[in-house]
Amino acid sequence: MQNEGKRNTRGTRTGPVPHPSPPMEAPAVPPMPSAPPGVPPQTGSAFLQWLRTPRPEAAPGLWRFGYRPRPQEAGGRVSDRALLTGAVGALVAALLVWSLWVNNLVPHKRILLELVTPRDWWGLEQPSAAITASAVYDSLFATLVLYYFARVGNWKEVLHRYVTDRPQPSRALRAAVLGGLIAWLVAWQGLLSYYKLAASLTPADWLFVPGDPVGTVDRLKILKTVLTLLVLCPFAVAGDWKGLVRDMRRGRSATAEPEVAPPAAGTDWPELQAYGQHAVAERLSEEARSGRMNDVDCARIRRAWASVVADPARLDAFASAVFTDGAGACPHPSGQRDLPSRTTTHDLLTSQVRIGRYADTERTPPVHRAAGAAVDPGTLGTSLLVVGPSGAGKTTRLVRPIAESLALQALAGQAALVMVSVAGTPVGAEEGYDIVIKPGDRTSAYDLDLYGGTDDPDEAAALLADALAGDWSDVELRRAVTVLTQLLGPFRVVHGRYPSVSELRALLDGEPSALDGLKAMLDPHKHPALRRELDARARQAGMPGDVGIVLADRLGCLDRPAFAGFFDTSAEARPFTLRSLDHPLRVRIDLPERAHPEAAQMLGRLVLTQFMAGMAARADRSLFACLVLDDATHAITSGSVRALRRLRDSRAGVVLSLRSLADVPEHLRQPLIAAVGCHAAFSGITTWEGALFAQAWGTEWVETTEVAKHTVFANQPLTRLIHAVRKLGTGKPVTTDAVTVRQVERERWSASELAHGVPAGHAVLSLSSVRGEHAPPLLVDLRG
Repeated sequence: MQNEGKRNTRGTRTGPVPHPSPPMEAPAVPPMPSAPPGVPPQTGSAFLQWLRTPRPEAAPGLWRFGYRPRPQEAGGRVSDRALLTGAVGALVAALLVWSLWVNNLVPHKRILLELVTPRDWWGLEQPSAAITASAVYDSLFATLVLYYFARVGNWKEVLHRYVTDRPQPSRALRAAVLGGLIAWLVAWQGLLSYYKLAASLTPADWLFVPGDPVGTVDRLKILKTVLTLLVLCPFAVAGDWKGLVRDMRRGRSATAEPEVAPPAAGTDWPELQAYGQHAVAERLSEEARSGRMNDVDCARIRRAWASVVADPARLDAFASAVFTDGAGACPHPSGQRDLPSRTTTHDLLTSQVRIGRYADTERTPPVHRAAGAAVDPGTLGTSLLVVGPSGAGKTTRLVRPIAESLALQALAGQAALVMVSVAGTPVGAEEGYDIVIKPGDRTSAYDLDLYGGTDDPDEAAALLADALAGDWSDVELRRAVTVLTQLLGPFRVVHGRYPSVSELRALLDGEPSALDGLKAMLDPHKHPALRRELDARARQAGMPGDVGIVLADRLGCLDRPAFAGFFDTSAEARPFTLRSLDHPLRVRIDLPERAHPEAAQMLGRLVLTQFMAGMAARADRSLFACLVLDDATHAITSGSVRALRRLRDSRAGVVLSLRSLADVPEHLRQPLIAAVGCHAAFSGITTWEGALFAQAWGTEWVETTEVAKHTVFANQPLTRLIHAVRKLGTGKPVTTDAVTVRQVERERWSASELAHGVPAGHAVLSLSSVRGEHAPPLLVDLRG
């Protein structure tokens, strides 16, 4: 169970994979930097807090760790100035109406009251019942006035915006100040006759003490206090005073005695508990509480347990490994439990890597506004195209974080990574990879299979032809495949292997000694068809238009002293093949771009072609496999664009980084953009590149407001005089505004906006997932 879910890379059918380098000498607990980016806290309580942080389901591209959906903002939000002006105006109007009412300036104000009460109540001497009825009547009118002007002045929105939406303790304090002011006016100053109503409804013998004025005053004060408390009740609810007191008590208790965190689902391993493995779950929980477990350990053990659920026969081995090694159970074949260093923030529980923050602008949907931006295998499975000029930050801010995340997932047994970059590119330390291939560098400990590890000569010819002549037309490419097939098939039958670079170049050149020698080794009775293939190749060799000579010239870039010893096809050779990515490998290929640019371009096409062919033929697709091309210049071919669409079914993806779309043949630019599901346009692209992205992203319906100003012509002399004075003071004629609001269809991002409106350090990112979910193209600050 030590390599649970990570089968040994030796002994595969297509040529065994070089075994990863021996594990580094490491203590039982991997060394943890003090606070590196992307590493969860490693103390017990802090790690448990990280583990228990909620990760709600969210749209593609949203950083789920601790994500809280932003409240939906209502369309046409009123500005603070307009809101306060309307509220104050409504308050003044309400006070004016109430003043007219209490001063009996409203004609026939009691006509409704007199209709429902006895006529003798309203004489010179009014009974107490009439006084009570009058107080009820006045209170009802006051309530109607308050309700009407509260609706007119939008007092509810004022309360929400300036009280209930504020954080504590500001919320409670504002509610207390507002409630105290209103209680003082209503209960102690007699405003709005509510105090009069309360006094009228209270029995007289409860309020008045005969012969004791002081006692009467005290009882009236008690009544006012009760009325004050009643007025303050809604403000206590609005200010959440109860919640504030509860939080203050909790804070004091936490300070006096540290609270022991209750068991959580993430730390108690409920999946193990449900399976009856209580002892194993407790062992893992103890490792987490003591700080001996990191995020890679947690993800790796969860992955191992998933394999146990799929195959219960592994249960005993899993339990034994956990009891013996604790958090280090089921290790990666390299023995590593973390990368040497991290440069960004990762969350292995969701397999996400944080790449930035969505811009807080109006064109960003409220759900994404100011939220973290992230990618995961679910989005990378649709492949990602990154376009931006040199220095825009493609490698440091996007490509390297993605490669780092996939490397961590490989350590957790969840993914396989192939990182292809120019030698010297900062894509992580070599110690963070299992296999490092450096073509042209004699210090390289690993080799690359030129034929993709296939046993079929026809398939090997197609792969090699796409690498050598992928930029040719389809007709010429088929001719190249035919030429290579005529040579590889007979050579493999005779020698039991494929030809080396020098041998294949001699055959492509049509050297008579090479062709005749190969033909002589073929038995005419057993292999007549192969002999006919060689005869046809011999007749075509040297003729005008022979593609073999051109292929030999292109292959010559690999037949140089710098590549001596590479691409070995002998029986003793053990080159790496991309068909071995059903293991959680971390592979890095450094291309010799500076010394041998033509060879680097051809090797880039070769790796891309072999990766797509290997993923299509992969039987075990439990691991997510990803190829990251830091510089995909001249690597895109017609065959690779067609194969991109099939990667989604193979649980694999490709990240292609380009300085410009001009590095892609013109007839492949639009198909390439359409084939990938995710796009990232960095600042500095040209307008014609922006036009291609704008066409791919389509249009959307937006609401536009058009304001037309019309001059006002006055007919009356006084009005003309007023307009003349106004024009003299403002310098502008008097006009009226005609506002037109309509729905129009516009591009999500125009070519000009992409070329000139994307700030430095930003990119416009659009994502789609393998499940069919889409995220619109949004501006992302890659520095946040």
